[in-house]
Amino acid sequence: MALKSSELAERTLRRRAVEAAIWGMPIVSFDAMRQAFFRDGRARYNDILYWSKPADWRLQITTPIASSHYVYFNFNIKNGPVVLEVPAAGGAGLFGSLLDAWQVPQVDVGPGGADLGKGGKYLLLPRGHKLESLDGYIPVPFETYNGYSVLRVVPASSADADVAKALDLMKKLRLYPLMAHPPQGRHIDMSGRLFDGITAFDDSFYDSLARMVNEEPVQARDLVALGQLRSLGIEKSKEFEPDAATREILREAIAEAHAGFMQAAAKGQSFWPGSHWIVWGTGVAVNTEFSFQTAEALDIDERGAVFFLRCAPPRKLGVAMLSLWSMRDGSGADLQGSSTYRLRVPPRVPVKQFWAVTVYDLQTAAFIRESPRIEVNSHDQKMHRNRDGSIDVFFGPDPPAAKRVNWVYTAAGKRWFPAFRFYGPEPALFDKTWQLPGLEPITAAQAAVAANNEPLVNHNDSRMLPAPGLFPP
Repeated sequence: MALKSSELAERTLRRRAVEAAIWGMPIVSFDAMRQAFFRDGRARYNDILYWSKPADWRLQITTPIASSHYVYFNFNIKNGPVVLEVPAAGGAGLFGSLLDAWQVPQVDVGPGGADLGKGGKYLLLPRGHKLESLDGYIPVPFETYNGYSVLRVVPASSADADVAKALDLMKKLRLYPLMAHPPQGRHIDMSGRLFDGITAFDDSFYDSLARMVNEEPVQARDLVALGQLRSLGIEKSKEFEPDAATREILREAIAEAHAGFMQAAAKGQSFWPGSHWIVWGTGVAVNTEFSFQTAEALDIDERGAVFFLRCAPPRKLGVAMLSLWSMRDGSGADLQGSSTYRLRVPPRVPVKQFWAVTVYDLQTAAFIRESPRIEVNSHDQKMHRNRDGSIDVFFGPDPPAAKRVNWVYTAAGKRWFPAFRFYGPEPALFDKTWQLPGLEPITAAQAAVAANNEPLVNHNDSRMLPAPGLFPP
């Protein structure tokens, strides 16, 4: 039976809206963080937000970690170049990148970046801008007007003196327009404050997309997508004013796209044969330095999935840290927030520094809101260890009474996923002679029995202890 013209138009509009969400995911995610910068940080351009304490659930960005101090700032170079002054990374680790509005990293910063940890002045240049002299600057050209950075600052140890050095490094960062007498920016401590930089998967997604289309210059790679956006009422130099019927179609479309992003999250490559621990960010992402643009295509499907799950990737991936993720338990069933699980971490984890396991909300790819405990890691010497040196990590809405220190919170009624990170991974991880088992669903009674087992705290196993020196985020 042939569709009526009105039904066909609605179906076409919905398909266009779904594709627009996939195409626009990275820039809408960027805008969500930028709006949090202005709203929650009460910040202006040239200001720098920092976290004087390691992140808790109130840092709402995609898949952050809980063992770093963060720095966040936005910039806009439409009216001219902007300078970022980075101090020498002495006494603390400094890691991160400067990214454009599409979240494409333009340059890495810190010991692994262009300044090699010695510090320097990065000059952020608008497209086509020419200067007579670039002496004393590290030039970084951008194709977008807007950009941002998420830097991680890691103290050499947890000692008060080393934490103070890390905070001092953060406060020495400077951001200002290139001019004779630039305005003085502020350093704003966000610890204990909500920074809600997560994308809203409702019809406001398209309001954000329209805003960014209007703000940013057109790039040739996006001409087809921009042409299709006109059918949604999104067009450069025009107000986006959809009627109520269109708003309803947009809500249906973004719900469909959101479901697709969550499904894509489980489609990484298995790290061990038959395992549900997967690795992301391989293939086209790494090969194109996260531009997702090859000589043949712009891979918007992969790009949309990646930037649903993460933000602020580095331009060059190193081998200092490996992340594994799992959306399913050991039997292949989806992880449920109302259930209890045990992960038995085998002894002698192959890391030079430490390991950590962190929990995220699948709907947002962020920390679970109001979570009392978002991570456990081998820095914590209060963790209970089994007689053979293995460690049982429990996940669920309630902790086993005797092993709260081994527990990470999950919210009843929510899907979730863990990330297991290896800092300073050793060969046994890559040659697969050491393997992490899957998560095992257990009952509350089984958790209580497991929690009451006599622990053995093995202080002689250096791989269970914090390593000296610096480590990357």
